[in-house]
Amino acid sequence: MEFKGSQRIIASRAAVWQRLNDPVTLQQCLPGCEHYQQAEDGSYDVVIVAAVGPIKARFKGNARFLDLLENIGYRIEGGGSGGIAGFGKLVADVHLEDMDGGTTLQYAATVQLGSRLIGSVANKFLADFFAQFERQVSEPTDLLRPDI
Repeated sequence: MEFKGSQRIIASRAAVWQRLNDPVTLQQCLPGCEHYQQAEDGSYDVVIVAAVGPIKARFKGNARFLDLLENIGYRIEGGGSGGIAGFGKLVADVHLEDMDGGTTLQYAATVQLGSRLIGSVANKFLADFFAQFERQVSEPTDLLRPDI
């Protein structure tokens, strides 16, 4: 399955890049994330609780950030298993571009799933993550207006 999307973020490209590489921000933006910690090899161990159809499952996985180009983007490769709810693998490319008043974050993800139930929530999960990231990173519009 392939998913694409973009978010307009009211922050500089450097600020967005910094937050895209901040483990605390990423954990706060991952829906249902219970655990997000860097492993010895530089990857991240992740535990996410998600409702998959009628099942509430705990997915344990690992994510690695590759091809990092500062203030431009990177690739995320990861995978995990949720027991009877199935398993999944993800490859996602994240790219940043300047826009008037901020930054556009574009993503394209390929997801391989071991269960049709997971497929029904994968797109929503990605969209929710990037929407929450936009809310976390965007500067309040009051800060962008000059004092009157």
